[in-house]
Amino acid sequence: MRQALEGIRKNADALIAAAQNAAAVDELRVRFLGKKGELTAILKQMGKLTAEERPVIGALANEVREAITEDIVRRTAELEAATLAARLEAERIDVTLPGRQPARGRRHPFEQVLGELKEIFLGMGFDIVSGPEVELDHYNFEMLNMPKSHPARDTQDTFYFTENMLLRTQTSPMQIRTMEAQKPPIRIICPGRVYRSDAVDATHSPIFHQCEGLVVDRGVTFGDLKGTLEMFIKKLYGEDTRVRFRPHHFPYTEPSAEMDMSCFKCGGKGCSMCKGEGWIEILGCGMVHPKVLENCGIDSEVYSGFAFGVGLERIAMMRYGIDDMRLLYENDLRFLKQF
Repeated sequence: MRQALEGIRKNADALIAAAQNAAAVDELRVRFLGKKGELTAILKQMGKLTAEERPVIGALANEVREAITEDIVRRTAELEAATLAARLEAERIDVTLPGRQPARGRRHPFEQVLGELKEIFLGMGFDIVSGPEVELDHYNFEMLNMPKSHPARDTQDTFYFTENMLLRTQTSPMQIRTMEAQKPPIRIICPGRVYRSDAVDATHSPIFHQCEGLVVDRGVTFGDLKGTLEMFIKKLYGEDTRVRFRPHHFPYTEPSAEMDMSCFKCGGKGCSMCKGEGWIEILGCGMVHPKVLENCGIDSEVYSGFAFGVGLERIAMMRYGIDDMRLLYENDLRFLKQF
């Protein structure tokens, strides 16, 4: 049995030293030290030894086990070191090579248009305000002269959480909140996301963006509204752009109007962009309804104001000739790199 143990040790030393990878070392560990390994098989025969031989052979078996274990630990460490050295050599970086220029990002076409719009209105003395997208029915409808029985609510396709809480359908609630929080003069724009239950297609989305504006002061007239919006359009589309106003109806403004601009593609002659009319509808506007002012604690006999709202996606699509709103949201770099 002594010879068998010494043979196992000698054989294990040679095989472990020759192992080329961690998997081979582990196989040898199982072969010599596992439950069915060679050393275990020898120890199972200890019962055949005399009482005098057992302690001697037992001590020798422990020495063999410890020696094989040390060989395994040492060879594993050697292989790990060799693997690391090879990896460092293969992944070595030549610091003298020129660096790789990272790709430069650019602003999304929608953000480009929004940035221009903000600069235009900031230049006219407007402030920019923002507010919650989860809004109360009180601010989204009732304070805007749309009580629960008002038919205009039926056209809003609103996402309701509860009877009195919803995803805002316009950024108008921030106009109300601003009028409640501060006294005139007020001159603000409110850009932001709004939500309506529309089916997704080339011109509709359940999530889109609006920028609404509000001016309230003494002696504000429809002439001020026309002058402000005309300057905005000329700054955005060029000094040669013409505008026209058509009567319309909104519950929160009186009188109300839709504003058209001369087609920037054909100059008003008629083309596919403007469907041969020479004009493109761009936004809705009007004088703030006296009841809305009174709802916010502003004396409508002393103050007057105007408001307007424009879809930001519409401006971006018109600016860049985009015919499908979905392209603005799909994040296809082939599309976005054009801008």
